This record gives sequence, structure tokens and C-alpha cells, in this order.
Amino acid sequence: MVPISSFKTLLEQASRPTLSFEFFPPKDTASRVSLGSTVDELAKLNPDFVSVTYGAMGSNQESSLEVVEYLSKWFPTIAHLTCIGATRENIQALLDRYTQVGVAGILALRGDKPANFDSLPNSDYRVALDLVNQVRQTSRLPVGVATFPEKHPESPSLAHDIQVLKLKQDAGATFAMTQLFFSMNAYEELVSAARSAGVTIPIVPGVMPINNVKQVMRMAEMSGASVPDSLAQSLAEASNEEEAQKIGMDFTISLAANLVAYGAPGLHIFTLNHHRAAAEVAIGAGLG
Repeated sequence: MVPISSFKTLLEQASRPTLSFEFFPPKDTASRVSLGSTVDELAKLNPDFVSVTYGAMGSNQESSLEVVEYLSKWFPTIAHLTCIGATRENIQALLDRYTQVGVAGILALRGDKPANFDSLPNSDYRVALDLVNQVRQTSRLPVGVATFPEKHPESPSLAHDIQVLKLKQDAGATFAMTQLFFSMNAYEELVSAARSAGVTIPIVPGVMPINNVKQVMRMAEMSGASVPDSLAQSLAEASNEEEAQKIGMDFTISLAANLVAYGAPGLHIFTLNHHRAAAEVAIGAGLG
């Protein structure tokens, strides 16, 4: 079990950018075996911490808890927690369980609106800030939050997002992680705007390896992340899937290296539960 106090200062006092990986809970036996192999391989790179996703409205709650409990024995582990459609009692029970298994912190999220809902479901929570407040008031767990370099899809502007990020910091958030993005300028502008608004917490960029091109482009569209014209054109002109994959990975490694050179506090790599592309990005950025 990693002491909570050690993670609270990790991002701010590390002598080098941190390296971390995101995993998601497996859905069946085959994907469980694949996740185990992925974790074993990426452990060789000595990540500073890992995170585990959690489905909106607790759609994979038990599986997520199982993975969090396992990983917490070996790495500082950040447990994602969504509050959409949840009750305070249910969330508090989860926070108590996470404390018992020794998580290093919570990533407090509202969660996406379910596809079959016209509006947000009934809940004790309106926004992620409500969850941040509960975590800080009822537990000793460090709490992080998400931020979007190109604004949240439901937000009127990046400036509004920065105001919300500042409110979360004031409520006790100690770090932020970005959603996927493909523009260095987007991250630079986010950090600059946040610092100007008084946000001082570390903002860790989330990096998505462009290994499965169609899958990543679909995720980009869903999250509102723009794809640079030059990259989109190069991918469209690729003669086959293998060439497109190389173009995508070269782009990702370059982005990751530029983020490190810029002074990002670390890289949080979205693995999609596959180790090869995640490892290539980490090593290519000089962190593996």
C-alpha cells in the first residue's frame, strides 16, 4: 500500500516528469488475461502511478473495484469515480472501500450522459465539483479532476472551463488530468490560461497513442478533440493500415516528447489495455 502523503507531493516535487498509465476494467476472461499481461509489461517501465476508469452510473463498478484493489498492491493507483446518477450514500460507500484498499487518490468526474437519456439522470450531484467537495470533506484521499484542452463538449468556452477548474482547486483538488488531444498549442493555451486565472495545481496531459487509427479517430470525434489537418491528410493518404499506424505513432511520440520538453509535469498514457503502443510512446518521450 502506497502512503497517501507520498502521492500528494509526487507531481509537484518529482525531479523529472512522471510516467503513468490508464487502464480500464476487463469485460470477460480473455480481456482479463490481456489486462494482466499489459500491466506486467508496462510495470517494466516503472510507472510512478496508474489509474483505472469507472463507467458512468457505475456500469462497471465491481470490475473496476477489483482492478483497483489488485493494482493498489503494486502501484500508487488513482481510482476514477463518476457521480452522474449516483447518491451520496453510494459514493461514500465507494470512497470508504477505496480507502480500505489503499488507493493513492480519486479522479472526480461527473461522467458522460448515458446515450438513452434525453437529460441528466436523477442524482444527488449536478457537477463534478459536488463530488470534489464530498471527497475532501469526508476522506483523506487526494482528489484530482479532469480538464479539456479544447473545452468540454458541453461548455460554452475554454474560459468557462478554466473558471470551473479554479473552483475545483479551491474546493481541494490537488491535480488535474487532461482528456485526449492532438495539438501542442491546445495544451500550452490551457496551461497558460489556467495559470493566469490562479490555477496552480499540476495539469498532467493525457496522451492517446494513435495505434488503432480508426478507433482513436472515433474517440476524438466523440470527445470533441480536433485532429490537425496535416495529420488527417497524412492518415488519409496512407497506402495501407500499417503505414497509417506508423504515421499515427510517429505523431504521438513527437507530441509526447514536445510535452516533456515544454515542461509538462508528466505524461498519462491511455493504454486501451494494450502495452506495445503505450510503451513506445513512453520510451520515445524519454520516460521509459
